[in-house]
Amino acid sequence: MQLRYAFRLYPDAAQQAALARAFGCARVVFNDAVRAREDARGAGQPFPTAGQLSTRLITEAKRTPERAWLGGVSAVVLQQSLRDAETAYRNFFASLKGTRKGPKLGAPRFKSRKDARQSIRFTANARWTITGSGRLNLPKIGAVKVKWSRTLPAVPTSVTVVKDASGRYFASFVIDTDPAADATRMPETNRTIGIDLGLTHFAVLSDGTKIDSPRFLRRAEKKLKKAQRELSRKQKGSKNRAKARLKVARAHAKVADARREFHHQLSTKLISENQGIAVEDLAVKALARTRLAKSVHDAGWSSFISMLEYKAERYGRTLVKIGRFEPTSQTCSTCGVKDGPKPLNVREWSCSACGTVHDRDINAAINVKTAAGLAVSACGAPVRPGAIPAQREETGSHGIPTGDCAA
Repeated sequence: MQLRYAFRLYPDAAQQAALARAFGCARVVFNDAVRAREDARGAGQPFPTAGQLSTRLITEAKRTPERAWLGGVSAVVLQQSLRDAETAYRNFFASLKGTRKGPKLGAPRFKSRKDARQSIRFTANARWTITGSGRLNLPKIGAVKVKWSRTLPAVPTSVTVVKDASGRYFASFVIDTDPAADATRMPETNRTIGIDLGLTHFAVLSDGTKIDSPRFLRRAEKKLKKAQRELSRKQKGSKNRAKARLKVARAHAKVADARREFHHQLSTKLISENQGIAVEDLAVKALARTRLAKSVHDAGWSSFISMLEYKAERYGRTLVKIGRFEPTSQTCSTCGVKDGPKPLNVREWSCSACGTVHDRDINAAINVKTAAGLAVSACGAPVRPGAIPAQREETGSHGIPTGDCAA
């Protein structure tokens, strides 16, 4: 499978200017592609093909005075921007037809230089290299300093350079993992676990372990409130407002980084210790529209489950999602009698049939595991179907937002 390894970049002033030009050129080509397709649709003509757009918007455009500056960046960056536009339209049409899973997608929109996130992609034919001194040498940008937090396990197939809302730069490398090395890193085990996700405790396991919720956003709320108040008082368009916006973005990035690191560490621990894991398929979007919205977003359950999914596939584990309407909090895990719904303030209850006293969350975690059917065979392997397909995200990505452009 393919994963991303992300590392922090520290470009100097000249390299930042070159990256800004590359971001701008890629953005212009993307917008030109969207405009060409919209013009064709308005005129009732067929959409221009990718080859026609490449010739018109890149090759021929470089010869005109209005677009001559496109020659100042790598041609691969411009071609990849066109590919991104093609992918955006393909996903949009697949969403309209109902052949694409997930929420409905809108038509591709024009990009702005004020967008919080800017990115460019270099494939192998761009001839980017990693120098002997550990710098990332990018065409027409130069050798950029990289903060290597670990060694790349294989030769990358592409690299995406990202500038986030807080002004930080990252290099995201696409790596093809080695299944044999993954199997050696995490050998099989005969343990299985059920997980009940919550707000008071982030996760309660079926073995009785309770993992407290760090509440990163709640802890940083006072600092964020002050930074956002200062931003609201700055005059729009002023340099002071731009500085205040960066301050708010950095505060939010710090919270997001801490939450992501917590999710990665916990998900890796659970995957390494258990051959089978069961979780509930929570309706996070619905919960995020209630009075608990801030706490739900702070917990980040969707991100955590996504990490469990791709790590389970990578390391040969089994992840089972049970239905969100399964009465895990109402059923006695000892005798199986459904004892009815209970208000959230009831944390312990006694079964009316067998008299067993239950901790609400531990009982729910045991029922999650039982509903998933994570029985263990004599050889120690869970008796369940194969793993759920994983997302292309990398464990321990240091500070980079998820959802990079696909390679």
